[in-house]
Amino acid sequence: MWYLYGLTILAGLANAVQPGQNAALSKSFGLPVTAAVVILFVSTGFMLLGGLAFGKLGVPSWQQMAEVPWWGWLGGCLSVLLILAQLYAAPSLGAASFLGIVVTVGVAASIVLDHYGWIGFQVHPASLWRVLGAGLMIFGVGLVALT
Repeated sequence: MWYLYGLTILAGLANAVQPGQNAALSKSFGLPVTAAVVILFVSTGFMLLGGLAFGKLGVPSWQQMAEVPWWGWLGGCLSVLLILAQLYAAPSLGAASFLGIVVTVGVAASIVLDHYGWIGFQVHPASLWRVLGAGLMIFGVGLVALT
């Protein structure tokens, strides 16, 4: 299980670097939405290669697709939202403010999702410590964004 922490750390690093890379692509093209499409094509290509390399790529059956809850299909839409925010907001806000806001809002929303067990998560009550931690993150992002 330790490798999952390593993967998560790498994802955190990618999350900090990716907005700058995506914004550079957008600036070079002069067309943010075109850049977003290119980003998604590159992502799809790497996902296909990785899936093939690790033997984790397959075609789901119609029954499997029918069993997906309606909200399970919306993850791709949220990826587009995140990419567009990287292209439009990150260059103006800066890397620290942008990522701080994204992560902090994500943690606060995750506490609610965990508390109610929404969208497939196991229930993890919103304890005083979790809520206090989110509050401290909001305070910290405020400090980062104001300087």
